[in-house]
Amino acid sequence: MDFIFMLTRQDQTVVDCLAVMDAIRPAGLTHVGFKDVGVDLDTLKALHRAIKDSGATSYMEVVSTSPEAALNSARVARDLGVDRLMGGTDVAGVLGVLKGSRTEYYPFPGRPVGHPTKLGGQPDEVQAQSRRFLEAGCAGVDLLAYRATEADPLELTRAARRGLGGKGRLICAGSVDSPARIRALADAGAEAFTIGSAAFDGSFSPRKGLLVHQLADILAAAAPATAATRRAAG
Repeated sequence: MDFIFMLTRQDQTVVDCLAVMDAIRPAGLTHVGFKDVGVDLDTLKALHRAIKDSGATSYMEVVSTSPEAALNSARVARDLGVDRLMGGTDVAGVLGVLKGSRTEYYPFPGRPVGHPTKLGGQPDEVQAQSRRFLEAGCAGVDLLAYRATEADPLELTRAARRGLGGKGRLICAGSVDSPARIRALADAGAEAFTIGSAAFDGSFSPRKGLLVHQLADILAAAAPATAATRRAAG
């Protein structure tokens, strides 16, 4: 599985994200992201440049709650040149904003609400939406599996996988905070996951204090999940 490190705590980009980006370069991360809130536009521009200069694929996750704010966030992602935009629910609107750019879109299936975001919805709803989003031109979906309030997280993950079939990419975001959860998501069909707060607050590896050590342990947990996913596919 791909580990996407989010430079975020409590669903906001950390204010010292540029310093953090410098500090984690030795970790060799290949997927790094941020959210559209927490810092100003100039900082986001500098942060995106730093991510790309490191050789990583860049991600931005939309947490804006109003329709117009979400579309504005999509414009920011497009103008920055972000590789993959995650979140939001206005699929037609966001795809319209991104048309002609190289930014891939991964919307939220289900019924995301609030900030920090929780996820309502049942498996059949998530499956149907995931299929529709893919047919509309999305590259996959961003599922808030462990933020679910109405259904089992892994049932939702399997439902999203069914909806996407073998064509769309399934990213799981939010509250992934242990090797067990990483492996469970891989077994359910996810291909990538995000972690932000669990690395920053040390809860992924509670006995280790340095962020780079948290990241190393997350990468180590992702490796056998990746191998298991490949064996299942083959």
